[in-house]
Amino acid sequence: MTKIKNIAIIAHVDHGKTTLVDKMLLAGKLFRDNEVIGEFIMDNNDLERERGITILSKNVSINYGGYKINIIDTPGHADFGGEVERVLNMCDGVLLLVDAFEGPMPQTRFVLEKAIRLGLKPIVVINKVDKPNCRPDEVQEEVFDLMYSLDATEDQLDFPTIYGSAKQNWMSDNWKTPTNNISALLDAIIKYIPNPETILGPAQMLITSLDYSSYVGRIAVGRVHRGVFQNNMEVALLKQDGTVLKGKIKGLNVFTGLGRTPVESVSSGDICAIVGIDKFDIGDTITDVNVQEALKPIAIDEPTMSMTFTNNDSPFFGKEGKFITSRHIHERLMKELDKNLALRVEKSETSDVWRVSGRGVLHLSVLIETMRREGYELQVGQPQVILKEIDGVKCEPIEQMTINLPEECSGKIIEMIANRKGEMTGMDKKGDRVTLNFLIPSRGIIGLRNNVLTASAGEAVMAHRFYEYQPYKGEIERRTNGSIIAMESGTAYAYAIDKLQDRGKFFIFPQEEVYAGQVVGENAKEGDLVVNVTKSKKLTNMRASGADDKARIIPPIVFSLEEALEYIKEDEYVEVTPKSIRLRKIILDETERKRATKK
Repeated sequence: MTKIKNIAIIAHVDHGKTTLVDKMLLAGKLFRDNEVIGEFIMDNNDLERERGITILSKNVSINYGGYKINIIDTPGHADFGGEVERVLNMCDGVLLLVDAFEGPMPQTRFVLEKAIRLGLKPIVVINKVDKPNCRPDEVQEEVFDLMYSLDATEDQLDFPTIYGSAKQNWMSDNWKTPTNNISALLDAIIKYIPNPETILGPAQMLITSLDYSSYVGRIAVGRVHRGVFQNNMEVALLKQDGTVLKGKIKGLNVFTGLGRTPVESVSSGDICAIVGIDKFDIGDTITDVNVQEALKPIAIDEPTMSMTFTNNDSPFFGKEGKFITSRHIHERLMKELDKNLALRVEKSETSDVWRVSGRGVLHLSVLIETMRREGYELQVGQPQVILKEIDGVKCEPIEQMTINLPEECSGKIIEMIANRKGEMTGMDKKGDRVTLNFLIPSRGIIGLRNNVLTASAGEAVMAHRFYEYQPYKGEIERRTNGSIIAMESGTAYAYAIDKLQDRGKFFIFPQEEVYAGQVVGENAKEGDLVVNVTKSKKLTNMRASGADDKARIIPPIVFSLEEALEYIKEDEYVEVTPKSIRLRKIILDETERKRATKK
């Protein structure tokens, strides 16, 4: 049995987890074709690279000082908490990464709480100490206070602290004495992270992750809890509903570097991938065929937000996408359920409409964005929070939110959040910036980010995480401005848009194709306004002074997918295709719409 250390790296968004893993891979002398691999090896899908966030947790391993260190990079956003919960089950310790200026943030608390509950030993890494005005010693105190408030044990509170800069590739016990490598961190892992227990007996493993290969199908990933798994061994799969399926291991792999290596046997404590067992779900147990004992499944937080998905039925359907029928969308959503633990999908019995529930707008929008890039066309309704009845009282999800911003614009923001039924729970001043803490209904966060950025001239940093269900707080006023709707299909002309600019802001460019019922702008007043943007200028052979002024068009507002989802009203859809994001009314025909409103 080789010497093994299993660790997960947990932190708030943008505190440097993925950069640190990259540097650890380099320190473990991980070369491919005799060249050192580039940056952000871990964030390997396009969406992760563009947004600069980790969405899926990933396993790699390095060899250092005679030990094999299995490293798991986890997402920092609370929206991807389903990923965090399942991977922490494979670890014996965690590296808690904290920014030397910002200190612990809401998401730090969220992931740390889960690690402490599982009894994992933390090593605190205070990163980015090369930043100007950083405060490593104060941050270390803050981390201690946070752990104490989360009821950490004495052993967990007695944590080692390493300081450094992952970007500049150094770590040290003292932040005032920089070194030239990260061996201080790797030595701390070997010294402080406990070895996995070797439990003898019949083989047993909990499936905590899955992989897919077009050659061998689904691959079960997890940490061997007890005993030894051998290649070609007969095993039993214990489902969570109590059914037992028998099968045979057709391939065993362990993680080495960025890839996997086939092996003949894996013993308890190591993380492995098993090929040949197909009908499993995350949370099932694989055991010896003769001794069938199930392990406790993973507890996953419930979803708090839902959206309706439906197939695209606009006049432009099928122009850009490959997969446009409801059968395609249904199959794709079912496939996503396999690996996306925090997702729920319910299909309507009467029509082709799915209710998809997840952790937040970001969680669901990443799914929509992925589907769109794969060539799907679909329509999505307004995000709705999931209400629950607890002891006969209607309750809604409440989130803990922090906003860090310049002091002079804090008044506007506090007022804005109070209007959305938020309560301020604390205020902390550092230099000329303040950190405001709130408890706010999840409904109040929908569409808030844009307003906060506008009010703070782009300076605010906002983060939130699910806190608990509390009694319903009453109605919240959403967007009051109406929509500007296209009257007929055709090409939008600059001439028409120019004449309508005093009526509101537009979302379309001149020469863009539009259809009747499409939302092309925001009305400056309440109530919807139907306009003709396809009207062209009539040419005459008369000349008149002053009549031939050029059209001066204000640049239109271009929405990202999340902004569009947060912007729409109940009677609107976002139409998502591989090349466009359009807003539209659910009922396209104007007279039908008026009839529905009267009803």
